[in-house]
Amino acid sequence: MKKLLVLTFFISLLLINTAISGEGRILRFPTVSETQIAFAHGGDLYVVAKSGGLARKITNSEGLEMFPRFSPDGSQIAFIGDYDGNPEIYIMPGNGGEPVRLTYSMDIPGVPERMGPDKVIMQWTADGKNILYRGRQEMWNSFCGKLYYVSVTAGLPEELPLPRGGFASLSPDGSKLAYNRIFREFRPWKRYRGGMADDIWIYDFKTKTTEDVTTNPAQDIIPMWYQNKIYFLSDRDHTMNLFCYDLDTKQTKKITNFDKYDCKFPSLNGSCKIIM
Repeated sequence: MKKLLVLTFFISLLLINTAISGEGRILRFPTVSETQIAFAHGGDLYVVAKSGGLARKITNSEGLEMFPRFSPDGSQIAFIGDYDGNPEIYIMPGNGGEPVRLTYSMDIPGVPERMGPDKVIMQWTADGKNILYRGRQEMWNSFCGKLYYVSVTAGLPEELPLPRGGFASLSPDGSKLAYNRIFREFRPWKRYRGGMADDIWIYDFKTKTTEDVTTNPAQDIIPMWYQNKIYFLSDRDHTMNLFCYDLDTKQTKKITNFDKYDCKFPSLNGSCKIIM
């Protein structure tokens, strides 16, 4: 499994780098389906076949689009669109099309960019009916946010029973949640070891209990739950790399060994393909 993850990671990076013109170097927030890779570049969204080829631009608005996430079957993409002064959640067909707005909210005004976007999409639920996201529209502190579900048929968001939350990932059966309590990934802090260095926590929806599964003074962030393992980023060895926590053995293993540049904003699809 370790070799498969690393191989998939390098192949995905190669496909993205060869699919866009020589000037297109800053590619962000990638997501992968069984057949396509989507990513943000220059404030717009692009898709490219996993087999390689030319990346195709699927948004062309003056507003900013980011954090694309494929639905479980790859037929739709959820993303954050900033079209009228406030970042909101939209969905559209996986190959591009007319966006449909799902959220309507008022977030904290005047928040610096280093605090990150007001909304960040985490994932779709396994049945493809809801989208899990983090928003801070109800928080007075711009470092903090809460986790919500919003239905793909729109309607009011449903708040998860947690006082605060950052990046998160549902267990395969949806009964538990691996999550960060704080959201500070856009701040330019390196090798931070203070009180805002987060851990990976697991919340059980049935028992209403939480468990810290990393307990490390470094940053342990962006959990991704696959079967009986939780993949996440950590800078415990100074550079952000991918780690894996085994829920059965309670052991943590290092998956990647980059020593120059950090891994940033990984995402996971249902067949354990991770892209960063």
